[in-house]
Amino acid sequence: TIRKPISQSSMADWASKNLNMHTQGIFRRRISISNMLSWNGGSIKKPMLITSNRTIKKEACEMFKLVQSYMGDRQTRMDRNHVALVTVTKCWSMQGLRDELYIQLIRQTTDNTCYRSLAWGWELMAISLAFFSPSPKFQSYLEGYIYRHLDSDEKIAQHIKDLKNKKITKSRKKRKQNTEDEGLPISTYAKYCYRKLQKVAVTGGKKGLRKPTVEEITHARNAILTPSLFGSSLEEIMLRQQDMYPGNKLPWVQTQLSQQVLALGGEQTEGIFRIPGDIDEVNALKLQVDQWKIPNGLSDPNIPASLLKLWYRELEEPVIPQQFYKECISNYENPDAAVAVVQLLPELNRLVLCYLIHFLQIFAHPSNVGRTKMDVNNLAMVMAPNCLRCQSDDPRIIFENTRKEMSFLRMLIVHLDTSFVKGLV
Repeated sequence: TIRKPISQSSMADWASKNLNMHTQGIFRRRISISNMLSWNGGSIKKPMLITSNRTIKKEACEMFKLVQSYMGDRQTRMDRNHVALVTVTKCWSMQGLRDELYIQLIRQTTDNTCYRSLAWGWELMAISLAFFSPSPKFQSYLEGYIYRHLDSDEKIAQHIKDLKNKKITKSRKKRKQNTEDEGLPISTYAKYCYRKLQKVAVTGGKKGLRKPTVEEITHARNAILTPSLFGSSLEEIMLRQQDMYPGNKLPWVQTQLSQQVLALGGEQTEGIFRIPGDIDEVNALKLQVDQWKIPNGLSDPNIPASLLKLWYRELEEPVIPQQFYKECISNYENPDAAVAVVQLLPELNRLVLCYLIHFLQIFAHPSNVGRTKMDVNNLAMVMAPNCLRCQSDDPRIIFENTRKEMSFLRMLIVHLDTSFVKGLV
């Protein structure tokens, strides 16, 4: 659901309090906020946002050149992939640079008369959102900016036309002649960025110790047009795999990762699903799975187990859709009623949930529990948050419902007949 963002006046108020106002000319006159937030072909001498950190002050000016290089407004010997990698790595490593990058991108995609440069600016924003979120205080500003571009293609085209018809500088004339309009509609980038911002604000972006890679940059760019297998809806995932696996009734990613956990002896591994796999290895596997590949060299079942949990958790809508949530927590102690809820689910959700429960029932078998130390209660505790999502903001309700969610999933592991799932793909 798209929330109504902060108003224009609130955004202007935020800018007046947080922008590091620049000056120009021999009299060092202050540049207006509108000029501070309009495309600039030159360099900047200080950061866009107020900061007392000396390193940030220096890096911000260098980063502005990188942004211009990626957008094609500054010549560079680096290819655009490498420019994006350097930019993203700087911000991923230094939290204080993240808001600075987003405000620079806002500036360079405002009143930009070159459509190709504009599209590449939005593309860099989309790539950046795959790795890190803005700070909580800057999120609403960025959200408001993206929101205004969700359905703006005609307005942007007209605005560029109007700007070009005005008296423009020689540098802009040169720029206008040497570039051709190309790129996706801006609304395509904006819609992707809006959804990505909602998710990254919750998940916090790329985790682990390994720095971003060129492969991850390419993957983040491709995800704008080709949605990831992670964070999409079940319907989208099934639609995407239609060409490759037309006969499959279940998501390929679900069955493959589940089979990998078992193939690596997960049902005999102590703390499976509770002990997380190495985060960098999980990230690397995620990249492979998103390209429909399962590498041969896996040895630790905790890696596919962690990624499987992540896949369930990041689904756009939980396996048990929101409209069934109340019914689930109302029947957390009633086995028959809990099983009856499963039969009410949409067919795809029902199959995905039954496959998951069948999978968990393998681990709940007494012969495996002795090795894994993960009995039915532990399994329900670690998996319930990945299947059910409480929408309340009240900590008391969340706490109370967590217990009910666990109990509901426990009922399914113990009482749901999933024998029909055997052999299903």
